[in-house]
Amino acid sequence: MNKNILILIFAFTLMISCKNETNSNSEDSESIDTRLEERYKKMVSYALDSTSFPRSVNLKTNTIKKVPSKDWTSGFFAGNLWQIYELTGDETYKNQAKKWTAFIEKEKFNDRTHDMGFKVFNSFGKGLKIEDNQVYKDIIVKSAQTLITRYNDTVGSIRSWDFNKKRWDFPVIIDNMMNLELLFEATKISGDSVFHNIAIKHANTTLKNHFRPNNSTWHVLDYNPENGDIRMRVTHQGINDDSSWARGQGWAIYGFTMAYRYTKDDKYLNQAMATASFFLNHKNLPEDGIPYWDFDAPNIPNEPRDVSAGVIVASALAELYGYTGDEVYLNYSKKVIQTLKSTDYILSDEIEVPFVLDHSSGDWSKRSEMDEPIVYGDYYFLETLLRLKAL
Repeated sequence: MNKNILILIFAFTLMISCKNETNSNSEDSESIDTRLEERYKKMVSYALDSTSFPRSVNLKTNTIKKVPSKDWTSGFFAGNLWQIYELTGDETYKNQAKKWTAFIEKEKFNDRTHDMGFKVFNSFGKGLKIEDNQVYKDIIVKSAQTLITRYNDTVGSIRSWDFNKKRWDFPVIIDNMMNLELLFEATKISGDSVFHNIAIKHANTTLKNHFRPNNSTWHVLDYNPENGDIRMRVTHQGINDDSSWARGQGWAIYGFTMAYRYTKDDKYLNQAMATASFFLNHKNLPEDGIPYWDFDAPNIPNEPRDVSAGVIVASALAELYGYTGDEVYLNYSKKVIQTLKSTDYILSDEIEVPFVLDHSSGDWSKRSEMDEPIVYGDYYFLETLLRLKAL
């Protein structure tokens, strides 16, 4: 056969192969997008109930765990709807988000919790990102005023919990870094620097005391409120006091990246990068990027994963990439999204619950919500999608 004809046949075959591969990838992408859209519809069609925010679901019994607005997770569902509106432009999600958000307003007076950011800013704050709403601004500022009543200047921190008083005097958890965003924004809205200043003091105390030499973080520090001394460094949700609870590492990376956003203080950026390095380079981090619920859990690889920890870090690293230009951060965020956009993680269309992803893990101390769909797993997944889209 003529040599030129052979070359033409080879080129034609290669062209058809590439076309088929492109079509296959396109179909896979369309299938994934369709599946996500079906999950979103399950969320928007969930019946309104001001006393029953969907938190998680036990798929074995098909039982949805519903919580009142005082629960720390109540703001995530409204936040999910706001974010789906951003992703789709469909007004249906925006309208439903407004209704669920309104149910949380009374929490602006709740001084018995540090979780004001999770509840109020993840709902009203996400709404404020969509539209300039003075009512939302007023609620955020009032919530910040309530939150800072828990601040102790001797300790230099906002008290996290009021329970377990027989053991703890003034507990501060790494999760509390996430609530500082509410304070930073309250100063931007009101012009009152008190919120910003308290946020910085809390961040500085956390930076000084909460990290181990390897830049992992303890979960709970208990202080003496009279003199500020550290009474103990322990865990409440990790496998043991010295373990690296995966979601806790996520809160630290996200929290200090966010603190850098508002302050441009390099010490916050450096800590976010250091803890990110610990997380990304840990020998027990699976290749697909979704961590086990605790890096030191005894039965790895036969331990539950924690999607929520993975997407918290993925969202944080998408932002951290914007400050550093380090492709390692961007690559991790993309890897996590690619992993989660699969039938292993996206719930089936037939499952009639208002959640998107499976395999998050909640509170091991209570053996609760381990390896289940959890609302905050969806929240940070959607936020990562938006942040990657913005990049």
